Amino acid sequence: MKTAYLIIALTSIGLIQLSACGETFDETPTVSNEIQLLSEVESESLNSLARYIDQMPSDELSEKEIEGLQFMREEEKLARDVYLVLYDQWSLLPFKNISKSEQVHMDAIRSLLNKYSLEDPAEGNDIGIFTNNELQQLYNQLLERGSKSVVDALKVGALIEEVDIIDLQRIIDEEVDNEDIEFVLSNLKRASGFHLRAFVGHLKRYNIEYSPELLQEDIYKDIIE
Repeated sequence: MKTAYLIIALTSIGLIQLSACGETFDETPTVSNEIQLLSEVESESLNSLARYIDQMPSDELSEKEIEGLQFMREEEKLARDVYLVLYDQWSLLPFKNISKSEQVHMDAIRSLLNKYSLEDPAEGNDIGIFTNNELQQLYNQLLERGSKSVVDALKVGALIEEVDIIDLQRIIDEEVDNEDIEFVLSNLKRASGFHLRAFVGHLKRYNIEYSPELLQEDIYKDIIE
């Protein structure tokens, strides 16, 4: 029951964002109500998630699990930071809403870092600052690309979610043995699928049919359809 509830809570964030960003925008509540509802769902899901993973077994972590958690903590920060900056530049609601969801993703991983007393690579770092050099370079490249136009910004959002999905699945498949880590990362991957659909749906407003840059076509279609 708890597992089912948390999956619903986390993915509800994506569903709300999809209604705010996709083809049914005019049928949704006002923007202020959407943002308020989004914040309530985020807060409830995070609190429930933190309590639930604390109750799960604490098995010894491998070096790969530690590295995977620390990497994803910063990768989720990258998504949040890019969306915050692009919202300031373009004032598109998807970036504002989904940046809040990425904060939830960051906090969920931080709950695991705290549970296992691991160093947090994102602790104290301002927007746009990363401990991982590869993520720092990627952040800079994505912002440069997303600053060119509204369409480029939305494509950057979709690409970030592709990267998230691929990296989360890779870590789950190759690096994770612990039940609590797999549980959290699997939920984050599911939510990233909703984010991808939101960006793709918004691109259609500009008559742009998005094609995946990194995801295999069949996997992409499964997510979008």
